[in-house]
Amino acid sequence: MAHRFPALIAAPAAAQERIWLTGARLFDGTGSPLRENTAILIEDGIIRRVADSGEPCPDGARPLDVGQRVLMPGLTDAHTHASGIVPQVAKGAEEPLPGVAAHFLQAELRDYLRFGVTTIRVCGSQGQMPQQARQAMRYGAFRGPRLLTCAKIISATAPGGRFYGDMYREADGPDDIRRAVREQIRAGADFVKVMTTGARSNELEDPEPLQLTEPELAAVTGEARRLGYRVAAHAEGLDGCAAAIRHGADTIEHGMYLHRRPDLLAAMAAAGQVLVPTLSGYYWMAGLGEEVIDPAHAETAPDMPPVLVELAQRNIEEGAASMRAARQAGVKIALGSDTILAVGLEIQRMVHHGLTPGEALVAATSTAAEALGLGEHIGTVTEGKLADLIIVDGDPLTEPRLLSDPGRIWLVLQLGVPVAGQLLANPALAGQLAWPDRPAGPKPADMAGWVQASRGHA
Repeated sequence: MAHRFPALIAAPAAAQERIWLTGARLFDGTGSPLRENTAILIEDGIIRRVADSGEPCPDGARPLDVGQRVLMPGLTDAHTHASGIVPQVAKGAEEPLPGVAAHFLQAELRDYLRFGVTTIRVCGSQGQMPQQARQAMRYGAFRGPRLLTCAKIISATAPGGRFYGDMYREADGPDDIRRAVREQIRAGADFVKVMTTGARSNELEDPEPLQLTEPELAAVTGEARRLGYRVAAHAEGLDGCAAAIRHGADTIEHGMYLHRRPDLLAAMAAAGQVLVPTLSGYYWMAGLGEEVIDPAHAETAPDMPPVLVELAQRNIEEGAASMRAARQAGVKIALGSDTILAVGLEIQRMVHHGLTPGEALVAATSTAAEALGLGEHIGTVTEGKLADLIIVDGDPLTEPRLLSDPGRIWLVLQLGVPVAGQLLANPALAGQLAWPDRPAGPKPADMAGWVQASRGHA
């Protein structure tokens, strides 16, 4: 099924040498306890062996002792909106030129690697920016995370189209819906995203009513399924959630009121559908910045209308309750931040609101990979999977906040190629690892990136 994923076709070059990572404490992404004194053999960008550190380095492999640091799968953000936001310029300053946003998107994608995020699923962006950036990465312009895109979000004609512009493909009636699905696949989509309800991040839409008719919803999922693609459903109100579940959407995005309908959670669990809670999106809209506390105990600095801020504050609690209820019901939970460069924060917030650190890390690795349809390729440290790995200073099972600090990310490997991490900032140590000719990974001088302000769509 690899041909169904443009994101896999567009993968950068794999490492050409064999690497023997030894002296690791392994978190394999399955939820199992840390495995001490582990060694990993990487060959041609693939994890070839998971062994014991006591074994000798295989012939022809380059050894790297990771010093009892924790080695784990690269992180995945299953719901983001990477889009290259250009900062607002001061009055009288030079206006941004056409195309500047693409450079900001490149910087943003580089920074995902600095935080150990090796795969992202873009659930809506302007125009073809994700496809353009992905193609630039494919042909060696720069290194960034594996990037899945829905191309444009399929929506009924609705007020959201006024707010989100070229992020939407508005369609009405089953035939137009089918055409919209085909257009996104033609444009390079890895999956199809549909708005079953309106979005709570604009003041004209009510997230409660179902936006599409039953024949229209059947057309979305039916056409996507016929062509071999997965469906992500934006679903806020319970009518939208029920319809998305009924029509077989693979992932339910947001679903913040699902705790009120145990029958829907039971149906999701039975069908293997995945909930993507997106707590950080609510935090952003509530003006809570990088806080990881309940909104009642924090100072806010919102930049949205009061009605939306109040709704976001309520949805933090509603979404957290649904996440806990989903876990109790046996529903799979995948991490999606709904903001930019916030996977570490989302992990902390998931823990704060009821998951264990191990459960949050599984949501950010194996379950997220499964939600994307990439479970056979990434998400666990397993023989035969792609060598997208991170090595961190400290134990994220006892200190999950370390994943928000790029200073604690010791090394990031993408298909076995060292692409980010503090190891690369030390020239003497970085010399232990070879760089491919093309596409080049970030050199030490490139490692001091910036973290731009988060903006999401929800």
